[in-house]
Amino acid sequence: MAGNDSNLIWLDLEMTGLEPVEDVILEIAIIITDSQLNILAQGPVFAISQTDDVLDNMNPWCIEHHGSSGLTQRCRDSEVGLAQATEQSLAFVQEWVPQGKSPMCGNSIGQDRRFINKYMPDFEDHFHYRNLDVSTIKELARRWKPEVLESVVKTGAHLALDDIKESIAELKVYRELFFKL
Repeated sequence: MAGNDSNLIWLDLEMTGLEPVEDVILEIAIIITDSQLNILAQGPVFAISQTDDVLDNMNPWCIEHHGSSGLTQRCRDSEVGLAQATEQSLAFVQEWVPQGKSPMCGNSIGQDRRFINKYMPDFEDHFHYRNLDVSTIKELARRWKPEVLESVVKTGAHLALDDIKESIAELKVYRELFFKL
């Protein structure tokens, strides 16, 4: 097994809604950084094949946003199933980080983890039980130093890879302006 104990695994999912009991994963993307948030590798980005029935019955927000971003059509066109995405995502992170060493990193990552736990448990097993959730720091900054939020740039693309890059950039802003490191 290759990798570095201090590397971080960043991920983002796009889903058909917010409830893992009834909703499913549409897209997964992964980025590996070092402990200083320098991007080391961009992993595979998968639009998960879904049926028309699943895509046509998403909640209204998802229909609008995933439709306008092109994700819905990418899922219709995809030949990648969840099992293949799980296997290849796991193989990628194993190259960069030993099992159990990286927290799951991202924005509102607890929500993603609920879906990973249900739909990709073998992948979830690779992570440490902790999360590095950028949204927690955002909530602290909002309450303790709201002017810091003016320096955070978000495009709101709602595509997994773009969202990860924004989360990493956002954490860099907090490191500099909120934590002053």
